[in-house]
Amino acid sequence: MFVTTVAPRFGDIDGLGHVNNTVLPGWFEEARNPIFRMFSPTLDLTLGKWNLIMARIDFDFLGEMFFDGDVEIRTYVQKIGNSSFTLLHEAWQRGELRTRGTAVLVHYDFINKKSIPLTGTIREALSEHLITE
Repeated sequence: MFVTTVAPRFGDIDGLGHVNNTVLPGWFEEARNPIFRMFSPTLDLTLGKWNLIMARIDFDFLGEMFFDGDVEIRTYVQKIGNSSFTLLHEAWQRGELRTRGTAVLVHYDFINKKSIPLTGTIREALSEHLITE
């Protein structure tokens, strides 16, 4: 599991005083940086060097989050396929699970426009964070 702590900003709050639902995709993306580093240690975005593409994201909003408390984002590997993998993200505030979501990423060759199999080294690194539900 990877843990990322984010502090809600004033601009993240909606008219009802809650963290707006549009903020979570950005927080979950930030929490994926350790995963991105498995594929590109320097986070080099040069064409031909970056090799991940997002295939799907979803969210379940389970409770309200507020401005006055840090949010802990927990990231797990949920499933490892041939060329793709699924991440599970959870947002916790004040010790309670507030949002849960998944992201499917594909190991991808942008030049040839096709998925590529996950290597043994990457597969092992991802497996260290595999969660069983």
